[in-house]
Amino acid sequence: MALPSNWQNLHIANSPTFIMGILNVTPDSFSDGGQFIKTDLAVKHALQMIEEGADIIDVGGESTRPGAEPVSLEDELQRVIPVIESIRTQSDVCISIDTTKADVAEKAITSGADIINDISGLQFDNRMKDVASSMEVPVIIMHINGPPGDMQKNPHYDDLMQEMVVYFKERVEFCHRNGIKKENIILDPGIGFGKRLQDNFELLRELNKIKNLGFPILTGPSRKSFIGITLNLPVEDRLEGTTVSVTASILNGAKIIRVHDIKEMKRAATIADEIRGLA
Repeated sequence: MALPSNWQNLHIANSPTFIMGILNVTPDSFSDGGQFIKTDLAVKHALQMIEEGADIIDVGGESTRPGAEPVSLEDELQRVIPVIESIRTQSDVCISIDTTKADVAEKAITSGADIINDISGLQFDNRMKDVASSMEVPVIIMHINGPPGDMQKNPHYDDLMQEMVVYFKERVEFCHRNGIKKENIILDPGIGFGKRLQDNFELLRELNKIKNLGFPILTGPSRKSFIGITLNLPVEDRLEGTTVSVTASILNGAKIIRVHDIKEMKRAATIADEIRGLA
């Protein structure tokens, strides 16, 4: 395994922020679809992100943008496994596999990945819990409201944060029942996943309510549509909005930030950590 030597710091209140670099090996992701579909280009980009300060590289072979079409198991494996294998031969960086398929997660871990990042919260594939438990790897449990194809079709909450807390409590209990250790659970509120515009701002503002559950939190606001809609900006021009959202995430309790722009967000995280008193 290539988990950072300070990985257990995620469970310590005053610990530096981990930077997760997004590596979409897809033709249709909302921000960088098609840019890194070839293995050599994907690996080159991963190595650049590592050089710029990424602690984790998150490899995904299926777009989870709103309205995204499912990808076959074979296609997803063909996209991600060669990339993971090549990164691992060139770096000991921590690698996460962004998938909802247990077969992909299992193959990715045996090929050199260290973390399972499942946007479904272990709900889309019944065998995912067994893979996470038997392989004893950290698993990121995300909050989502419906499958990616339908999640933005009139999402509704009576009390967003309370409903998210209930969801995470249920998912944590599910993990415990199925042999996934507490220290291997990370929570992700799922910015942009079945959320209305105002919901994304609320969850960033009220992130402490999830932090109080006692698990490390990951947030992924990078270049998301709530920034673009608010500022009326295209996806390639959302750096400032992302920076503010990342900073708010860290100050309100996030331990991992999942981003595209590593160099800039590493700098933002360094300042946010200083504000938190981690000099």
